[in-house]
Amino acid sequence: MEKVERPMMEPLGDVQLKEAKAGAINWIQQLQMKSEEIFIKKGISLAIIGFLLGRALILSQLAPFGLPFFAAVFLMRRDRAPLALFGLIAGGLTVHYSNSLVIFASAFLLLLFHKIKKPAVEGQFKTMSMYVFASLFLVNLAEQYLVFRTIQLYDLMMIGVEAGLAMILTLIFIQSIPMLTVRTKSQSLKTEEIVSIIILLASVMTGTIGWMIYDLSLDHIFSRYLVLLFGLAGGAAIGSTVGVVTGLIFSLASIASLYQMSLLAFSGLLGGLLKEGRKIGVASGLLIATLLIGLYGEGTNNIMVTLYESLIAVALFILTPSSIINKIAKHIPGTVENSDEQQQYARKVRDVTAQRVEQFSHVFEALSNSFSQVDERGRLEEDEKEFDYFLSNVTEKTCQLCFKKEQCWSKNFNTTYDGMQEIMLQLSENNGQLPQKTSKEWGKYCSRGPQVIGAISQELTYFEANQKLKRQVKESRKLVADQLRGVSAVMDDFAKEIQRERKNHHVHEESILEAIQDFGLHIGHVEIYSLEQGNVDIEMSVPYCQGRGECEKLIAPMLSDILGETIVVHSEECATYPSGQCEVIFRSAKKFTVETGVAHAAKGGGLVSGDSFTTMEIGCGKFAIAISDGMGNGERAHFESTETLKLLQKFLQSGIEEKIAIKSVNSVLSLRTTDEIFSTLDLAMIDLQDARAKFLKICSIPSFIKRGDRIIKIESSNLPMGIIQDFDVDVVSEELKAGDILIMMSDGVFDGPSHVENIEFWLKRKIKEMETDDPQEISDLILEEVIRTKGIIDDDMTVVTSKIKHNTPKWASIPVSPKRKKAQ
Repeated sequence: MEKVERPMMEPLGDVQLKEAKAGAINWIQQLQMKSEEIFIKKGISLAIIGFLLGRALILSQLAPFGLPFFAAVFLMRRDRAPLALFGLIAGGLTVHYSNSLVIFASAFLLLLFHKIKKPAVEGQFKTMSMYVFASLFLVNLAEQYLVFRTIQLYDLMMIGVEAGLAMILTLIFIQSIPMLTVRTKSQSLKTEEIVSIIILLASVMTGTIGWMIYDLSLDHIFSRYLVLLFGLAGGAAIGSTVGVVTGLIFSLASIASLYQMSLLAFSGLLGGLLKEGRKIGVASGLLIATLLIGLYGEGTNNIMVTLYESLIAVALFILTPSSIINKIAKHIPGTVENSDEQQQYARKVRDVTAQRVEQFSHVFEALSNSFSQVDERGRLEEDEKEFDYFLSNVTEKTCQLCFKKEQCWSKNFNTTYDGMQEIMLQLSENNGQLPQKTSKEWGKYCSRGPQVIGAISQELTYFEANQKLKRQVKESRKLVADQLRGVSAVMDDFAKEIQRERKNHHVHEESILEAIQDFGLHIGHVEIYSLEQGNVDIEMSVPYCQGRGECEKLIAPMLSDILGETIVVHSEECATYPSGQCEVIFRSAKKFTVETGVAHAAKGGGLVSGDSFTTMEIGCGKFAIAISDGMGNGERAHFESTETLKLLQKFLQSGIEEKIAIKSVNSVLSLRTTDEIFSTLDLAMIDLQDARAKFLKICSIPSFIKRGDRIIKIESSNLPMGIIQDFDVDVVSEELKAGDILIMMSDGVFDGPSHVENIEFWLKRKIKEMETDDPQEISDLILEEVIRTKGIIDDDMTVVTSKIKHNTPKWASIPVSPKRKKAQ
């Protein structure tokens, strides 16, 4: 039994141990929350700070800290002002009862000024500081006169200095109070706010001057502890700033502490430089500074006391939880913790944005599915009901007054019903004409045959119009569903794009920086946002080159050699002065480029052509070529074709798929006008990465691809845009190659001369015989040949020629040493 019980008891012991650890952690967290509740939310910390500031003196007689602190608390946290005043009065009593009286009287006078004229919201800080100056000046002046019955010029000057310091300290403390009373979110502090907090903390520690434990000064221990804390959190700059400010305030409070400024500043500088060693490195910086400055400041007599004070400060620093230091570092700009916090915040904003966009995508998808759903069973039932309504309208006009109504509809219901249905179907199929055989058979059955046939023919007109309207609604539903699905896909892609994080490329950045500098070019910084093949994105700051084009001629070829793909200058923002920096963005070059040439002529040599064309590069690495021919000629046709291309361009640039974009344009055109004005569309979408092309032809004539001696014909058939709302778009795909010449034209060119029987063969022969491969020359030659052969310009003519070429950089790659190719 013992052998069985022991293994069973061991897991129980583990569970109890884990529960004990969890309980201890929860107890520590509860203690921390309870401490924050008491000291921060209930304002006990303000009373303690007030007590120390009530004791703080400058030059052993000036007390400018108390009233500014009360004014700042009163202005920022009025409900905690009594606690702060109580602490100030208690601290003043430990120095002299007159200090407490001055603090109380000046606070009373300050409140009186505030009651007489409440400061405006815009300038309340400045007004409050003026009230502090006036209150402290008047109270100290009254005290001097009541005690000594005289006022000397020196006394008046000291009173003015104290009141002036209080006025300045008011503005400083106002920036610090919110951080001591509210648990603020992790956000970057401004430099002024950091200095204000340091001045407040140094002023508070001034209240500990004179407190001794075994010949060790508490103010020295706390000041060095403060320097250690900020040196590790903020680095050398913040550490030395804390040391200088704290030492300066200490030296103003006591001339004997003048050397402390050098010790604290040197400690902050050394500790900040050694912050990579964490607590041990920063503590070492303090100990080194203590030994060096201690020997210089007070000699060997008090070196042990100074060293003991530093050791105690180091001990407190070692015992300080790292979480507190990290919290301080999160508020200091430039630190790693602050950068991580900002990135985390940006990541949260990005994720929330992406989530919202994705939710909208799902909404549009759900709407699309809702529009797409069709209840077939309900549709059949609805068709039967519509036919019943149709027959009821017919019988109301014919059968209601017939003497054979009872025999036809009660005894022979099926025969009557089927007969009328057959008449309706045959009238519908034969464009309102009923076959004579059917008419005779129905006349034998029905005593009012001609009247019934006439009524059915009349009702059929309304029935067919109603059915046409329903078909249009159904087609519109389908188009809306496609459009919503396209918008959903675009938003889904956008959400995924938002969620892409910038990866860390420190090693690659250093490699590129080192390679370029070894070549003899000095650049400021390199930031890599993406190294994905075909999607490289690099930002760089380059010294002003006086227009020599170093980025395009030298840096881009070097990056191409390092990364193993063609890199080009995407954008360049040149410096405005000779010694400035140019901001340059390098990105992957497209593998192919498209060079276009256009030739066009209006009917009769006019100025306004019904044809329109556009060539545009879309952001997703595609190149679009489109020709639209408005039906007819003149301004109206030009307007229709231009509007077609404008709408198409907007849809394509938004990222919607080509077929959905064309259907959307067609829907807009068909619903926009009731006139018989339509337009054709000839669209070619070329992928610049692999040269794959998609051709979408809406009632347009064929296009031709010239590949060496071969001529490839591209054609498909669709109705013109705007005639019907729903039509299928045929997509023809073709793999293009470098050197291919794509020729697209309007029908005015393809119609050709009247004496040419096979215009397609004629055009192929003319294109094949052309010796030039320049797109503009080809367009001009084709248009010229057609016009010369015809003799007249009897229609609008447009020819767009495009040549597919490999995208080779302007400057060849400069070889880099193989050992530098680390970023590849």
